Amino acid sequence: MIIPEIVAPAGNFTKLKIALAYGADAVYAGVNNFSLRSRTAKEFTYETFEEAVRYTHDKGKKIYVTLNGFHLSGQIEGLKRHILKLRDMKPDAFIVASVGAMKLVRELAPEIPLHVSTQANVLNYLDAEVYKSMGAKRIVIARELSLKDSKILKENCDVELEAFVHGSMCFAYSGRCLISSVQSGRMSNRGSCANDCRFNYELYAKNPENNTLFRLEEDENGTHIFNSKDLNLCSYIEKIMQENCISAFKIEGRTKSEYYVALTTRTYKMAIEDALNHNFDPKKYEREIYTLKNRGFTDGYLVSRPLEKTDTQNHHTSIEEGTHQVHAIIEDGDYFKCKGKIVLDTAYEILLPLGDKLEECENEIGKIYQKDDKYFIEFKKLIAKNNKEFTEIHSGNENEIKMPTKISEFSFLRKEIL
Repeated sequence: MIIPEIVAPAGNFTKLKIALAYGADAVYAGVNNFSLRSRTAKEFTYETFEEAVRYTHDKGKKIYVTLNGFHLSGQIEGLKRHILKLRDMKPDAFIVASVGAMKLVRELAPEIPLHVSTQANVLNYLDAEVYKSMGAKRIVIARELSLKDSKILKENCDVELEAFVHGSMCFAYSGRCLISSVQSGRMSNRGSCANDCRFNYELYAKNPENNTLFRLEEDENGTHIFNSKDLNLCSYIEKIMQENCISAFKIEGRTKSEYYVALTTRTYKMAIEDALNHNFDPKKYEREIYTLKNRGFTDGYLVSRPLEKTDTQNHHTSIEEGTHQVHAIIEDGDYFKCKGKIVLDTAYEILLPLGDKLEECENEIGKIYQKDDKYFIEFKKLIAKNNKEFTEIHSGNENEIKMPTKISEFSFLRKEIL
C-alpha cells in the first residue's frame, strides 16, 4: 500500500515549523509574486527561505517551492533569475503550472524534481503522459477529478499523484477565475486573488421595456452566490488509501492561521496512522476539524461526482465559527503568547503535536492535568518574563507569560465555545 505523505502549507517560517512539528512530511511555500499566494510569499525573503530549506532538511523533511503562477512576457527574465536563486537552495521540487515555466525549469534546474500544479487541470492519463515526458515526477490532480478516474490515470501513467484533501475550494474550475480581475484588477492566476467569490452579492431582475429594477434576495443580508464550502476529506482517508493511487495528501491554506496549519496537519496525520493500524475512527477526526473556523464543509469531488453534489455551496455566510477558540500559542515551551483571553482558575485544553505527552504537575503558577485522554491547564498566576503579574491577558498583549512547566513547542491552548 502507498503510504501518502502529508504536504502542508507554509505561509511563513513559523507556520513551516508548526507544520513540521505536527507531522507534515513535506511543506510547500514560495517567494514573491511568482507564487499563487503572493501575499504569503512576502513573508519569505530569499535569505529566510534558504534558512527554511535548511531547517526543513535538518528535520529530515521535504520542501516544495511554488512557481505555479501564470506569467506575462515581461516577467520572464525575472522568473529566470528567480529559478536560479531557488535552484541553488536545493529544494525538493518545483510546483509549476505553466508549460513554458516547466520548460524553463528543466533547462535551468534539471536536477530539481518537477511537480505539476493543480492549476494545470490534469484530468486524464493522456495529459499526465505529456507532463511526464516534460520531466514531471508528480502531478497535483485537478480538484474536480474523482478517485475512480485518479486510479485509471495512475494505472496508465507511472507518475506520482497528489490530491487536495482539505481547505478552500474555488468557485471556478481549479482556480481559472476572472471575478477578482474584473472587479478589483487583482489577477487570481498571478497570485493576487481578492476572494471575490466569498463576497455578499445582491441579485436584481430588470424589465427591459421600462427599466424597472426588482431586487431578489434570500434574506435581508443578500446571498453568497459563488461561495464554495471548504473541502474536508478526513472521514475518507482510509477509503482513499485503499485505492492505492494517491502518493500525497495536500492541505490548502498558506494564508490561514497557525492553529489551522497545526490542527489540519495533526488530524490528517492521525487519520493515516490509524488507517495503517486498522483503527480508523472518522468521528474523532471530524470533531477535531470542526474546531476550526470554516465556510461549512463538503467532501468535494474526489469521492463523488460533481453532478451528484448539492451541498458544495454556502449561500448564507463566508465564514462560520468553529467549536473552539484558540487562546494562546506556546512557541518555545516555557512561555505562551495570548491569542484570545486567558484568565485565572479556568481550564484550557492543551493541543500538543501528535504523539507528544505531558506529565501532570501543580505549582504556584498553575496545574496541568489529564481528563478523558486530553490535557488541560489552569493558571493560578499569570507572570510575564519581566515578572509583571496580571489577573488576565487579552490578545494584543505581547507579553510572554510563564507556563507551570515546559511543554512541547508550538502547542496551543484552546477552549470550547459554549
